[in-house]
Amino acid sequence: MSVSAQEAAPAAGLRGGLSVLDWAAVIAYFVGMVGIGIYFARRTKTSEEYYLGGRRMGSVMIGVSLFATMISTISYLAVPGEMMKHGPIYLTSIASIPIIYLVAGYLLIPRIARLPITSAYELLETRLGRPVRLMGSVIFLLIRLVWMGLVIFTASSVVVQAVGFRESAAPYVSVTLGAITVLYASLGGLRAVVLTDVIQAVIMFMGAIITILLVTIKMGGVGWFPTEWAANWDVQPFFSPDPRVRVTVVGSIIVAAIWWICTAGSDQMAIQRYLSTRDVKAARRAFLINNCADAAATLLLALLGFAILGFFRTYPEYLTPTRNLQENTDLLFPHFIVNFVGFGMAGLIMAAMLSAAMSSLSSGVNASCTVITTDILGYFGKNPDSEARKVALARRTSCLVGGVAILLSLVVARVPGNLIEITNKTSNLFIGPLFSLFFFALFVRFATPMGAVFGALYGFLAAFLISFGDLAGWTPLSWQWITPAAVVVAIITGTGISLVPTTGRSLFFRTAAVLLLATPWFAAMGLFIFDCIATIT
Repeated sequence: MSVSAQEAAPAAGLRGGLSVLDWAAVIAYFVGMVGIGIYFARRTKTSEEYYLGGRRMGSVMIGVSLFATMISTISYLAVPGEMMKHGPIYLTSIASIPIIYLVAGYLLIPRIARLPITSAYELLETRLGRPVRLMGSVIFLLIRLVWMGLVIFTASSVVVQAVGFRESAAPYVSVTLGAITVLYASLGGLRAVVLTDVIQAVIMFMGAIITILLVTIKMGGVGWFPTEWAANWDVQPFFSPDPRVRVTVVGSIIVAAIWWICTAGSDQMAIQRYLSTRDVKAARRAFLINNCADAAATLLLALLGFAILGFFRTYPEYLTPTRNLQENTDLLFPHFIVNFVGFGMAGLIMAAMLSAAMSSLSSGVNASCTVITTDILGYFGKNPDSEARKVALARRTSCLVGGVAILLSLVVARVPGNLIEITNKTSNLFIGPLFSLFFFALFVRFATPMGAVFGALYGFLAAFLISFGDLAGWTPLSWQWITPAAVVVAIITGTGISLVPTTGRSLFFRTAAVLLLATPWFAAMGLFIFDCIATIT
């Protein structure tokens, strides 16, 4: 995905980089974010202030923060890239928002927000025991560490594109961006994260709006808006029972609804924000604000994609062999900014792209730190004996999480596909299995720990085989099936296993049951590995 501007061989007339004034705007943005972290570091005295902002944060701030957290540079580049390369069907995902709000706002948030917990996964222990809580914590960390790695990788690709560095410089860019973000997130805790999220959300919206206006000015009007199906767009039906069809209207709505419901009901980054509000009504209001901001951003980024598509269809001479309407459309947005936006303004929009990454990374670091210190270190009795030491431990843990995310950013570049596909094939592998644990804890009274654990394992297996089955020579399936299939398989499997009476049975019986239930899982993974080897050889 990451291609340097030098390798792209820009056409005559392209600037190919940012000016000193542009970089001054970017550096000023970085300094401002770190300054906020330092400001709140001096005002954070307890672990509850660090993790939950003292449980008294306003709905508007929390709602905008949740939106900024989830959008990231991935969406900021991927949605316009999807519009340019594949067509407008992804835009129909907005239709899922009423479903998302009703399910999350009235079924999930009321059951969670009033609990006296710090970590979401404390709820799992109350209902299903400590091992399930530990499993949920580990799954969350896998989701968010991989996701943060992808966020850092995406942001470093933007910088490499903007400056004209060689691809070999990407790791150094990743380390720099990650270090700055971890610095202010680890210093100021959730209050610093939320405030910077809000600022970054405003910058993101401004960057997209300014770009659309500039394209409109350069083209002398809104002639960029598509009035016919572009030649390079896919065939995207309303519905298809064929799982090989990449995207459908119905699939886009279902995937968006399931992803947001799973995230709202099981992800520490979301639940931590509910817990930081005053009550259930405030939490629900924050989630509604998040939904509205998400709909507005999706629409705005879709228009941005149409605008850039229209520009490059009008001026195809500015496309390159490695940045065109058939490949690397995710990077056409920064390509346009670097080469066609006036000096100084390009720096502001570049800051918007980086802010999308930093808002997500800072929230991911804070939430992951909360889970590690509360669920994992706390599980093994590693709790400091004073608030000052708890805050110090949280800051050290935040730095560790950021370091791991930076290392993972060097790996995710190897996953094939555009940004939307890469995201679904990496971090979204786990979101369905994680939600299934909360589904059993909240809604299935007869659920057992064994049923919940094996349900999550088989849900992950379904997601993994759909994502990477093509590596074994199997029929490639659409990424839109990954999360829905994982949720359905996990819930059906876990419910069925929970009906098997294991409570009070002998150790021999329970061990035999575990081995019997695990055999198909290992057999399927073994077959996948065998076919992968056969394909390679």
